[in-house]
Amino acid sequence: MSIDYTQKIPNNVNLADDRTLQRALEQWQPNFIQWWDDVGPEGSTNYDVYLRTATSVDPQGWAVFDYVKMRDYRWGIFLNPADANRQIQFGDHKGEKAWQDVPGEHRANLRRIIVTQGDTEPASVEQQRHLGLTAPSLYDLRNLFQVNVEEGRHLWAMVYLLQRFFGRDGREEAGALLERTSGDVNNPRILGAFNEKTPDWLAFFMFTYFTDRDGKFQLAALAESAFDPLARTTKFMLTEEAHHMFVGESGVSRVIQRTAQVMNELKTDDPKKIREAGAIDLGTIQRYLNFHYSVTIDLFGADQSSNAATFYSSGLKGRYEEGKRSDDHVLKGQTYKVLEVKDGQLVEKDVPMLNALNEVLRDDFIKDSVAGVGRWNRVLEKAAIATRLVVPHKAFNRKIGALAGIRMSPEGRVVSEEEWKANEGRWLPSDEDRAFVASLMGRVVEPGRFANWIAPPAMGINKQPVDFEYVRFG
Repeated sequence: MSIDYTQKIPNNVNLADDRTLQRALEQWQPNFIQWWDDVGPEGSTNYDVYLRTATSVDPQGWAVFDYVKMRDYRWGIFLNPADANRQIQFGDHKGEKAWQDVPGEHRANLRRIIVTQGDTEPASVEQQRHLGLTAPSLYDLRNLFQVNVEEGRHLWAMVYLLQRFFGRDGREEAGALLERTSGDVNNPRILGAFNEKTPDWLAFFMFTYFTDRDGKFQLAALAESAFDPLARTTKFMLTEEAHHMFVGESGVSRVIQRTAQVMNELKTDDPKKIREAGAIDLGTIQRYLNFHYSVTIDLFGADQSSNAATFYSSGLKGRYEEGKRSDDHVLKGQTYKVLEVKDGQLVEKDVPMLNALNEVLRDDFIKDSVAGVGRWNRVLEKAAIATRLVVPHKAFNRKIGALAGIRMSPEGRVVSEEEWKANEGRWLPSDEDRAFVASLMGRVVEPGRFANWIAPPAMGINKQPVDFEYVRFG
């Protein structure tokens, strides 16, 4: 299978001049298409979808809109423009020139970082595979598919780095990215959150709000990397990640808007009556929020990590917005507060900051997440509804790090196993909650029509009207 490198794979990495990379991609591409056919969006092969495709990194080229069959989407390889004078901003190599190749001593760690990031991209496509069958509108169906093809493009971005800079090892790792499957008992995805099911659209909106926000912070930390091709790749990925978070934030906002409307029409906050009217009660939305938030903050890793210290000191992975911080960017001798449980109480303790960099990134994420939940609450405020959604304590429902397995209320109080069991159904989505939300999921495909449980968006995509035919079924 021969590839036309300007048409099939839009790129700015001189792909046409690199025979070794061409051969590697020629072998990998058919496997990627096979993976897409096997576990990509179900039943969508013949759909024409109004998608945004990146054809270059400049403002005119990164968002070209047209109808395209997803299987024929032009998954491109783009790096932000190079800066010949770029210097390393942090760690032991601070002030040195950024690396254009992989230093031998950092090869294994860099490969591991790229593989872990790369593994999340196809995982979310697999998790969202069935959602198209229950889309609440054509507008939402198109947004789902846009997220899916961009996760595919982000996979291509990581595969390019593996195949271009890591030789045979990189080619093997690129192949393995298509062999693991989300939730597979024998060969699951690397990170826990990417093996969870995304069974319904409320879960999808929470996932794209919280878990894609983890992606934003991880990519931003990698965009500081001393390894310049990785930094330039992830900087471009961040432009697309913003859309995924928009899908999540606006999606949850529209669910809340519709719920508030039903509450006002019925003049009640009784969850049973709200459910009977076909809307999702605020208690269920809060429990979904609690679950997705707690699963996502585990993605940042253990609160104390020697790997995090190594990655920073080596220049492999910085902090979020490293350049805006006013410390020495080396961090030796500095401390940071982390939580532990002592005598049944949550307490703070100071640890070396280099070892606490996962916690630093998690705290940046939390601040960002809380701001968005505040925007959801403004929807309730505007509708004169007294209830407010809240982000649970960061020690709630943790499975990783010093807080793993400690029973904690959403307010941050250590509780007994008995109290946890008595309240788990109030704090996290129950089987009944999930069954109820699933019962609302029916596909709506008439342009301009929306399922009863969600409000229409304020505006369409790319200046198109809300009732535009975003997906044409073949």
